[in-house]
Amino acid sequence: MKVCIFGAGAIGGYVAVRLQDAAKDEISVVARGTMLKAMRGSGVTLRSGGKELKTRFETATDDPSTLPPQDVVVVTLKAHALPGAAAAIARLIAPQGCAVFLLNGIPWWWNQGRPGGGGTLPLLDPDGTLWNLVRPERALGCVVSGPTDIPEPGVIVHTGAFRLTLGEPDGTTSARLKAVSEMFNRGGIETELSQDLRRDVWQKLTNNASGNSISALTRLDLKGLGTDPGLCDLAIRVMREALEVAASQGWDLRAETDVEAAARRGRAGQRTSMMQDAMLGRPMEVEALLGQIQAFAREQGIAVPTIDVILPLMRGLDRSFRA
Repeated sequence: MKVCIFGAGAIGGYVAVRLQDAAKDEISVVARGTMLKAMRGSGVTLRSGGKELKTRFETATDDPSTLPPQDVVVVTLKAHALPGAAAAIARLIAPQGCAVFLLNGIPWWWNQGRPGGGGTLPLLDPDGTLWNLVRPERALGCVVSGPTDIPEPGVIVHTGAFRLTLGEPDGTTSARLKAVSEMFNRGGIETELSQDLRRDVWQKLTNNASGNSISALTRLDLKGLGTDPGLCDLAIRVMREALEVAASQGWDLRAETDVEAAARRGRAGQRTSMMQDAMLGRPMEVEALLGQIQAFAREQGIAVPTIDVILPLMRGLDRSFRA
């Protein structure tokens, strides 16, 4: 299959290296900056499981219009960057192709196939460009489990397991879903198929809403957060509020989620994606990870007092980076 990795940060770079090294599909990459330079030059090094894998890319560009239509577009941009790339992503998808979005937080396609519909989410797709150009019926969702970091240009470090949970927005197990799963498996990337991906989104988001935001504000890794009593208590409160909102949406995970253990399980040196962005002064996924939870809470009449305090701080920090 023709497969384009659209965005080559830590996650996108990991996926691109694995698929390119496997040489089972025709891989192209849309990247920029130091990662693009490395892909075109000496190659990208992936350090994972005590091993190093170095790969060069024949087709890497910062201009997606130079690429032919793709069977699969693997989109690994951060949520806030998606609306600006909607037209380019849409042009890349072949008539029978699809795009799979490896996103943190609530995805832009959230209302696709849900009873009552609801259309686009303004915080995530303000002008409806993703909904109208990419179109939710051409999208597959994905939850990523696998800590990755870029400690230096052209080097990706991965620790622990790496797994992709894939799903159709309507919960079906379609032929294209199976084909995309098989494509990742050919690259040695573990995948599982979900019949309720929104549940999987909430399971990860419960941790991300707290860990990402607090680590970005404090610049502490997850071990630092988990060993600080005050910050640990703050994280627990954010998680409990997120769980209340999830339950109001139809996914009650409260009985199966040990928030106290989750707040304390981080490893030394484990930097969240939002912390990495904050340390580099880059825009952050504030709305997908925190803002949309508050928006859902407002719709359901649920109080989220801790999120109400942290969200304006995160928006202010994000605004300072964009300025």
